[in-house]
Parts: sequence; structure tokens; C-alpha cells
Amino acid sequence: MGKVYERIDGRLRAFIEAQPVFFTASAPLAADGHVNVSPKGRAGSLRVLDDQRVAYLDFGGSHAETIAHLRENGRVTLMWCAFDGPPKIVRVHGTGEPVFRDDPRFADLVSGFGDADGPGLRAVVVVTAKLISDTCGYAVPFMDYREERTLHADYFGRKSEGEFAEYCEKKDHNQESIDGLPALPLPLPRRPRG
Repeated sequence: MGKVYERIDGRLRAFIEAQPVFFTASAPLAADGHVNVSPKGRAGSLRVLDDQRVAYLDFGGSHAETIAHLRENGRVTLMWCAFDGPPKIVRVHGTGEPVFRDDPRFADLVSGFGDADGPGLRAVVVVTAKLISDTCGYAVPFMDYREERTLHADYFGRKSEGEFAEYCEKKDHNQESIDGLPALPLPLPRRPRG
């Protein structure tokens, strides 16, 4: 049966940190707005910051729907599923904030991700939990994890800082979401020198 937690610690933290993929869900305030669900999975790109906050690296590549929703209303849910071992689903419902490259907190946040920091990084998303819960994952199938895909890092690794900024400006739904909400600040701020 499901359980509600006051904090992310112990077994819950270990479970979250062990999962190779997680999902973000967000939505605009407008009743006819588009709900967004995104998979995230580059190794090491999620950190539990403390017992109430997690952070993940937001890389370029597709739209910026989650960022747009967070800028408008902050609502976000993160979800992890056990695809092996005991059946379990963990959700963190909370508020999120994109920390962009020109924010004084950016460099310090990114430094905690070590080798996971890589090409194509647009922001760090910090999520503060309001509700932490788990449920059974009885209907989640077993799946075998093989390895990380390197296509994203390889593709953006071939781009200079200027080329990545140009890519972001030309990509549909980076400056504005599908629903016309402000998303990425463009031109993309330069990364701080570390």
C-alpha cells in the first residue's frame, strides 16, 4: 500500500538515486493548456540536495515545456519507477524553479553534479517537495537496463557555446512553450567560467 513521507531520506533516497530514469510532469494554469510529461535519464543528472529538495540538469534537445510551466506556476511532479527488484513507484509533488546560466546560484549547483555536467546544459531545475509518496508498482513491467545512450552528449559535444546558443534560438518552443508561455531566456546566457 502507498505511504506518505515527510522527507527524502534513507531507503527513499537510495531508491531515487538508484533509478536510471525518471519522469517530470507539469502543466500550465490554462484549462486548455497542454500537460507535459518528459523522461530524464542521463546518468548522474539528478541529485537529492537535502531531505526536501532534488535538482536535475536540464539539457537542450527538444522543447522547454517544463521550464515554461515552472516559470508560470512552479507546479511539478517527479516520478521514479522500479523496473527491476521490488515493485515501487515514488513521486515527489512540489514546486520547481529553473536556475538559469546567468543566476549566481548556477555554478555552485552545477558543480555538485561532477561528470554529469556536459554539453547542452540550459539550466538546473530545483524541486522543493510538498508531498512525497510511494505506491506499489505491481503493473510496472520488468525491464533490463543495458547502458546509457551517448547520442545527446555526442551531438551537443560537437557544438561550440555559440552554436548551442544559436541552436536554442532556432528550435521551436524553446523561447515560448506550445501554449505561448515564456520558456528559455534567449539569447541563451553564456555559462559562467568555472
